[in-house]
Amino acid sequence: MKESINNYERSVFSQNGEDGILEIIFSRIGTKHNFFVEFGVGDGIQCNARYLVSQKDWGGLMIEGNPIMYQRMQQNMTLFPKVKTLKEFIAKDNISGIFKKMGIPVEFDLLSIDIDGNDYWVWQALHQYKPRVTVIEYNAYHKPPERWVMQYNESHVWDGTTYYGASLSSLAALGKKMGYALIGTESMGVNAFFVRQDLLSVSGFQELTPEQAYHPARYGKHFNNGQFGHPFREGKHLKI
Repeated sequence: MKESINNYERSVFSQNGEDGILEIIFSRIGTKHNFFVEFGVGDGIQCNARYLVSQKDWGGLMIEGNPIMYQRMQQNMTLFPKVKTLKEFIAKDNISGIFKKMGIPVEFDLLSIDIDGNDYWVWQALHQYKPRVTVIEYNAYHKPPERWVMQYNESHVWDGTTYYGASLSSLAALGKKMGYALIGTESMGVNAFFVRQDLLSVSGFQELTPEQAYHPARYGKHFNNGQFGHPFREGKHLKI
């Protein structure tokens, strides 16, 4: 029987069960620098790296594009001198330059991507970086095996609808090309977890197909078809 990351879900600061999942993964695969990069962190209170920063003494970089949220995040991180903060709107054409400017090592421990839009394109643009673990938001409205990626739009701002990001199948395919194995999603249907292939065996988890890893959306308000989630909106996309 395959061991599930969902057995370890626990939330201290994370939105859902990400804190517990990341804790068990790193307890098994170890760390290189205790270093993360996370963007789309809001005010830094509820994010994937906060537990590691406050309870495990990690350092890293938090990036937020919203000026108000950035100011709050900067204030919230003053107690953690190992954490750098940056106000920047992330795009596929600037992310690599940001990493170089901030001195991010090629191999670090955790990359967390949650920008409600161009997530797929930004991850793809970071192909030269090799974090041990990548956590990325997927669009649960497009169930496996559907390939669906929002058409790249540098100025995209999420409007609260189902038009954002990429399907789990598309992210899994991209992850495989970049040397990562999908090991699961958390039970609310928000984040997908990828481990670098060379660390898969020591993680104790098995690589899953998108069909095996998928959880439907269990967030948001009820809308007219009686399901959880956001209002549906069509938009330009690619089947990759």
